[in-house]
Amino acid sequence: MIHMEFKMNDLEKLRHSTAHVMAQAVTELYPNTKLAIGPPIKDGFYYDFDTEHIFTPDDFAKIEERMQQIIDGDFSFNIRYMKSDEARRYFESIGEKYKVEIIDDLGEDQVSLYKQDTFEDLCKGPHVHSTGKIKAFKLLQIAGAYWRGSEKNKMLQRIYGTAFPSKKELRE
Repeated sequence: MIHMEFKMNDLEKLRHSTAHVMAQAVTELYPNTKLAIGPPIKDGFYYDFDTEHIFTPDDFAKIEERMQQIIDGDFSFNIRYMKSDEARRYFESIGEKYKVEIIDDLGEDQVSLYKQDTFEDLCKGPHVHSTGKIKAFKLLQIAGAYWRGSEKNKMLQRIYGTAFPSKKELRE
C-alpha cells in the first residue's frame, strides 16, 4: 500500500481529532454503539453511530463532559498499520461491521488505525499530536443519516459538532 494521508489544514486536523474523541466518549457511555464514519466538514465534524440509544440534545452535556475528561488526559494519537485481512478480522471480532465494509471497499493491502487512550479506530489521519491540543468544542445537533447515503441501508444517528483552537474563536 502506498500510504496517503489526506492533506488537512490545522483546523481540519483539530476537528477530525475531536470527532475521534466524541466517538470514544459515545462508545464508552453507550457500550453497544457501532461506529460508521466521522470526518471533518466545513463548519466542524460529525460521526455516524448505530445504536439502540436514541440521542437527544439532552445527551450532549454528558457526552461533552466525557469528551473533556479524555481531552484533559492529553492522550497521544498513535498510528499503527495492519494488513487489511488482519484489520478485517479485528473489526469483525469486536462487531464493527461498518469498519469491515470500509476495509473491503478500500481494497488496500494495508490500512491504518489511530488510537488515543483505550479507543482505536480505522482512520487515514492525520490528527493533532494529542487530545490535550483540543481547546474548544461544542456538540451542535443530531440528524439521521443512511449508511452510505442510500435509503436501502440502515438509518444511523449523526452527531454534529464543531471545534476551534480557542474558546474565543468558538464563541465567535
